[in-house]
Parts: sequence; structure tokens; C-alpha cells
Amino acid sequence: MPYILSFLIALLTVRWIHPRLVRIALEKNIVDNPNARKLQRKPVPVLGGIAVFFGMVTGLGCAGIFYDCSELFIVLVAMMIMLYTGTMDDILDLSPGLRILIEICMVLLLIFVGGYIINDFHGLWGINQIPLAAAIPLTLIASVGIINAINLIDGVNGLSSGYCILASLLFGLMFWHVGDRIMVMLALTAAGSLIPFFLHNMFGKTSKMFIGDGGTLVMGIIMSIFVMRILEHGSLCNVYDRDNIGLIPFTLAVLAVPVFDTLRVMTTRIAKHKSPFHPDKTHLHHMFIRLGCSHAATTLAILLLNSFVILSWWICYRAGLSIDMQLYIVLILNTLITFGLYNFMEWHIRRRTPLVHLLRRIGYRTHLSRTGIFFWLQKKMDRM
Repeated sequence: MPYILSFLIALLTVRWIHPRLVRIALEKNIVDNPNARKLQRKPVPVLGGIAVFFGMVTGLGCAGIFYDCSELFIVLVAMMIMLYTGTMDDILDLSPGLRILIEICMVLLLIFVGGYIINDFHGLWGINQIPLAAAIPLTLIASVGIINAINLIDGVNGLSSGYCILASLLFGLMFWHVGDRIMVMLALTAAGSLIPFFLHNMFGKTSKMFIGDGGTLVMGIIMSIFVMRILEHGSLCNVYDRDNIGLIPFTLAVLAVPVFDTLRVMTTRIAKHKSPFHPDKTHLHHMFIRLGCSHAATTLAILLLNSFVILSWWICYRAGLSIDMQLYIVLILNTLITFGLYNFMEWHIRRRTPLVHLLRRIGYRTHLSRTGIFFWLQKKMDRM
């Protein structure tokens, strides 16, 4: 019951504050303006991260009535600083170097004050606990990578929020099975806060608002906390080891598209002697847009691809494959879906092959904005 209550309070709080933040953003011109790199055609408010953060804090505050949530104080501090950093970036356009520095400081804060760290491979390659000298840099690289991966998939309506809802529910399920109540609360309030935002972002017109860097950085730090908690030596998730559940393969399966698509994009930019943070249109979601897919269809396609990797990992586990084999299969699938699929389709797009013409005809049919049901959903969202 406390889990459901916290989830509902977070959801209803965001539902209430969302239209008010849209009005404030429009009045104060806190918007994301269209340009050659972006996909929207008119300015869109970018205070969605504040709505999500407010919902999570409210939900977690109510959870404190039932459980001792004092452990999450340092998590909320990190979330708040990331929210401020991202919101300032939305308004003032901070340099990538300054953002990375703040992200590193927040991860160090979580390591040394909160005790969150990746220091256990849970039997992968026969390795369990690793020394602190290796765990700290590994945690920094992994966490900063996750934060930026979540930030960089925010390119089409509903993608970053839809992905984070999926990931939060999956991580929450893992924590629920082992009785980690605090992490379950964090996962459910995150999902609850994102659902109203996701619906407005996908179907709203006058109520549309982007989550912005403020929201993606908050969700990025939350995803990294989930990973650190799962891969922390002595955590409740250790009970999965004896069941042959590969925790590292599982986390890589959940983080499949964001992490591996970001790796592909950054390595390609570096290979072209560009900054890895140089903005362009080479993400997986841009490919689907070039094939004529709507934003909704693009979001659904990428979430289905990510879910396919998760399902494949689960089948491997149920088939009794070793933890090492679970990892190799997840890595192969992630590489095929991001590096393989993108380069395969780009080859066809450049040559305008019959396959591209077929996919564009299919993609055109995914534009629900031309149907009556979409207008009905749009009116519902804008009236909320």
C-alpha cells in the first residue's frame, strides 16, 4: 500500500503542476527554440524536469511516513544539484566541460557520502568484490556515462521519459524481489512522476513541454544510482548471485539503447576529429525520423528494441546460460541494434534503395496526428 500511495501522489502532483509550469515557461520565455539540429517547429517550454523533480520529492516525502527514507537525503541533494545544473544549461547553455565536472562531483558525493559504488562483479569472469582503487574510477566512468546517455536520447517526443519509465519499473521490480524498500520507493516515484509528463509530451499541443536537460540529468543520476545499488558489494541484490542471474548483463540490457547508441555516436564523432559533445543528427532516433516515422512511432520502436534485448537476456537466464554467456549475448545484441542497424539503414538511406521507399511509406502511416483518435487525446491532455 505505501508503494502504491507514493506512486499515485507523485503522479497526481505532476499532473497538477504541469500546466502551471507550462504557463510560467511561456510567460518568461523559458523555451527551446527550433534550429537546424532540432526537430520541433516552434518554441516549446523546457521546465519538465522541475515538474518531475517536484513530483518525486512529494512522493518520497509521503513515503517517509511509512518508512525511514533518511538514506535518500544525499540522493535528493544530488538530484537537486543536477536539476539546477540542467535548468541553467537549458537557459544559459553551459559548456560541456563544466557539466561533466559537476556530474563527476555529484558521483563522488554519492560514493563518499552516500556509500553508492560499483565494487562487485557478482561472479562475472569469476570476479566478485573489487578493490576500492578500481571501484572508484569504474563508478565514475559508468555513472557519468549513464547520465550523459540519458541526456543524449532526449531527441523526440516521449523518448527519454518513456525509456526512464520502463527502466525505473524494471529496476524497481528487481529491488522489490529482494525487499529493498528504499530503492523501490525511488523507482516508483520516478515512474509515477514521469507518466503525466510523458502523456503531455506525446499527445499535448498547448500543454506540450520538454523535460529539458534539467529533467534528463535528474533521471540520469537516478539510473546511475540504481546501477550502483545493484552492483554494490553487500547489497540485497547479492541474493541473485546464487540463482545465476547476471546482474551486470541485466543492467546492460536495461541500459541497452541509451548507452550503446551514445557510444556509437561519440566514437563516430571522435573518428571524424570532432568533439564527442558536438551536436548532430546521428542518433538512432534521427534515423527513424529520416525514414518518415512519427515521434510516437520512433519512441515505440526504440523502446521495443530495448525491450527485445531485455527479453533476450531473460531467455538466456531461463535457459541456464552462464553469467559470462549472458553478458556476451547482451553485448552482441546491443552492438547489432545500435552500430549494426544504424549503419545498415544509413547505407540504404544514402542510396535511396527500394527498402527505404517501402519503410518511408510505412513510416508515413504512423503519423497518428492525422487521425481522429490523436485529436481526441490531444484535447484530453490540453484540458488537464
